Amino acid sequence: MKINGTPYRTIWLKQGDPATIQIIDQRHLPHRFVIEDLKTLENFETAIRDMHVRGAPLIGSAAAYGMYVAALSFRDAVFFDEKMQAAATRLQATRPTAVNLAYAIALVLEAIFKEKTPEAKIAAALHTACIITEESVEHCRLIGQHGLNIIEKIWHQKQNPPPSEIRNPKSEIEKSEIVHVLTHCNAGWLACIDYGTATAPIYAAHDRGIPVHVWVDETRPRNQGASLTAFELKEHGVPHTVIADNTGGHLMQHGLVDLVIAGTDRTTRTGDVANKIGTYLKALAAKDNGVPFYIGAPSSSIDWNLRDGLREIPIEERNAEEVKKISGLDENGEIREVLLTPAGSPAANYAFDVTPARLVTGLITERGVCEASEEGLKGLFPERF
Repeated sequence: MKINGTPYRTIWLKQGDPATIQIIDQRHLPHRFVIEDLKTLENFETAIRDMHVRGAPLIGSAAAYGMYVAALSFRDAVFFDEKMQAAATRLQATRPTAVNLAYAIALVLEAIFKEKTPEAKIAAALHTACIITEESVEHCRLIGQHGLNIIEKIWHQKQNPPPSEIRNPKSEIEKSEIVHVLTHCNAGWLACIDYGTATAPIYAAHDRGIPVHVWVDETRPRNQGASLTAFELKEHGVPHTVIADNTGGHLMQHGLVDLVIAGTDRTTRTGDVANKIGTYLKALAAKDNGVPFYIGAPSSSIDWNLRDGLREIPIEERNAEEVKKISGLDENGEIREVLLTPAGSPAANYAFDVTPARLVTGLITERGVCEASEEGLKGLFPERF
């Protein structure tokens, strides 16, 4: 995707310095564009844990490159494989919910253990990290194409509504031919290296010339919707409106949402979906109002070993300070953090919730769209069963 007209991904090898990985440090967006160099295992631990990078596919890619950088540091070490296993354990402890992290680390370890010499192991780590990254990008592109069909179908239906559904729009946003999509959190190219999962169909529809408008949940407490999704939609020229998290149900009640598309950090083989906290509430509102609720779900985010999302998916609890404080740009152009709550009030900060499969209309994967169920996933990924 592009920032100020220049193509970027969210993670890449530094040109001329293959020992350094560069990322867009998402903590500074949308007000500052900062590129950060990651040179050590500790750099990667911090970047993943403290959300310099976030989003399941990007976390997976970052973890894979973190393993490669760790391998570089162990080039002359005794017990190379044991040290790499220890590095894997450290990286796996940074974010427990997104399955992509463990998936990527396992692939790198498998590649390393097949080789005999340190140089060959390092080369295998880099090769595997690059494959994981390119695979994530291609999966997101394909999700965009499959999701485009859903948006295009809705658009055609809106162009020829039954007489009982024709109404006079009160604003440009409400025009009947526009397809209104509601998103939650940031499952865009910033979270997914390129294209995005939830946003890929939106970009594909916009580029096809289909009139789309996006309702962007602010997504407290870290405001990834207001800060990141709005930023990338603006850069791509997609019409959008930022809303408070609790506005979605109201919009659905008044017919102003045609479909919801969210991302996933971990999906069970039965179709339960763990995503950013608040996703479950959007799914409930969508179900009550007959609004289709889809998940952009690359296969790397599917945990084929889990069946019950509520019981089996670990939910990360983050620092309460994220709830109690908020940062933004002040009148002097400086980024400041301020306290929202009474100084002595405690806060809870659950980072994710689980949406049961029964509330999900369908999973948009790189192989197509399927029902959120074991049978649906088996139809697209029979080799996993």
